[in-house]
Amino acid sequence: MEFINTIRDFLWDIILIFLLIGTGVFYTIRTKFVQFRYFRKSFKLTFGNIAFFGEKADDEGMTSFQSLMTSIAAQIGTGNLAGVATAMVLGGPGSILWMWISAVLGMAIIYSEATLSQIYRGRRGGQVVGGPVFYIKKAFKGRVGQVMAAMFAVFIILALGFMGNMVQSNSVGNAFEAAFNIPAWLSGLVFGVAGLYVFLGGRQRVAAVTEKVVPTMAVFFSIVSIVVVMINYKAIPEAFKDIFLGAFNPEAVLGGILGVTVRQAMRYGVARGLFTHEAGMGSTPHAHALAKVKHPADQGLVAMMGVFIDTIVLLPMTVLVILTTNSLGAMENGAFLDGIELTQHAYSQTMGAFGYPFIAICVALFAYATCIGWYFFGEANVEYLFGKKAVPMYAVLVAVFMFVGCILKVELVWSLADLFNGFMVIPNVLALLMLHKVIAKHTKEYDQGLPYQPEEDAF
Repeated sequence: MEFINTIRDFLWDIILIFLLIGTGVFYTIRTKFVQFRYFRKSFKLTFGNIAFFGEKADDEGMTSFQSLMTSIAAQIGTGNLAGVATAMVLGGPGSILWMWISAVLGMAIIYSEATLSQIYRGRRGGQVVGGPVFYIKKAFKGRVGQVMAAMFAVFIILALGFMGNMVQSNSVGNAFEAAFNIPAWLSGLVFGVAGLYVFLGGRQRVAAVTEKVVPTMAVFFSIVSIVVVMINYKAIPEAFKDIFLGAFNPEAVLGGILGVTVRQAMRYGVARGLFTHEAGMGSTPHAHALAKVKHPADQGLVAMMGVFIDTIVLLPMTVLVILTTNSLGAMENGAFLDGIELTQHAYSQTMGAFGYPFIAICVALFAYATCIGWYFFGEANVEYLFGKKAVPMYAVLVAVFMFVGCILKVELVWSLADLFNGFMVIPNVLALLMLHKVIAKHTKEYDQGLPYQPEEDAF
């Protein structure tokens, strides 16, 4: 366990932070600040043609909005409720500013990922398929490309499909047991069956569920959070002061209570930010590859909105509730409250007894959406490695892991998931950097209003 944690910490605390931040800066410059130039168009492309009961996903793919909702389903997980609380405990309120900075840079990365996933995609069994394995093979070429792509596929199946979903379901079991006294095994059974129902329905059911569940849960969570913050509106200016001042002088905000330094604020803010919006991890391109768009860059712009919604819009809801209720630094049984316990405490300060069940319901919705998204990303790689016949078995196994996750302590599983997530990033980001000329070419083409010209070596 200690050995695994040492490798994980080395990856996330040193290598991956600099690799991802560096890639974000590089692509921000390479695309001429695409996240700023096209933000308005990104918003229009995302929300201009929303239809909750519109076109169904099929063998040719899904709508751009369905692709985005499937992507956001994975991005908006329990990290938006528990992860952000942990970041503030470890890095102070200033860690949130570093989260936002990582999100702005991440928008350029995810633009590149989504655009490449549109350029390099193919067909399997009559269906359009795509994802990082396709552009990783093009970047490295030959035998090396095949090996790197296969390694990425294995890492994502293990990290997201199995271990990641166990962690998500574990949060549900704990939250429902605390709020409603429901046995964890019963929550796990319902959660696993509900997941299996969607999994066995294929991309059609995944798209149909995510395009309804994601907006509903986001609006529900946002409305309640805004009400809580507005009740404590007098503390809002102080909360933002703590965020911006704490990024560069944590002791001025916390008075040394948590022993937070500037380095910790940056480290935990960037690391948690990168983990929640998933830019650079190679997960969301599986959904964006299937979007039916006229130009690959169109879906790149839509993908940027996913990072914005997750980290700039929804994540601050939890942050402001914790800060405006003065919950950061709260203690119980001689220890600082952390994670989901801190979030539940913060909401209960204003909502009273309703705070705990509200967060439990939000955890269930957020985790369910994430499990669907992560299953879908893993499924694409199961097909790539083993063929379509292996998919039903994979679906059943993921549902079983969701059940088991509710009733087990998953510290080791979470550490392994972190480790394999890190392993996913390396081949994905290296491929992005190697294909920067392709991104620059098609971004320039898009800037000039020219029609999309497929790459000669595209599938």
